[in-house]
Amino acid sequence: QVQLVESGGGLVQAGGSLRLSCAASGRSVSIMGWFRQAPGKEREFVAGMTWSGNTDHAESVKGRFTISRDNAKNTMSLQMNSLSPEDTAVYYCAARYTGRMTVPRAVNEYPYWGQGTQVTVSS
Repeated sequence: QVQLVESGGGLVQAGGSLRLSCAASGRSVSIMGWFRQAPGKEREFVAGMTWSGNTDHAESVKGRFTISRDNAKNTMSLQMNSLSPEDTAVYYCAARYTGRMTVPRAVNEYPYWGQGTQVTVSS
């Protein structure tokens, strides 16, 4: 089993920055990712990273968000810059311990999820 705990959400003004963190416990994971879900919308992929360091970012966040991870500590972070109200959502950490060469984007590829952390961007 894997337990995931997110932290770092909050309220920020448009143009501001936030850093989300996710700590995994229970066993080492291969791929970690961030997803988000806005009210009335489906959960969507934001960014992900494999154990070997391959990354993928959704087109909507490229150039603004950066994912990173510390394999030794089993942690992952998401640096979010130039935030806009459209980024408002609950952000979820997700993980899988079955490896892939690339980062999967589908929600059902990740069996382990955190409880989510709210990010609110005011205009």
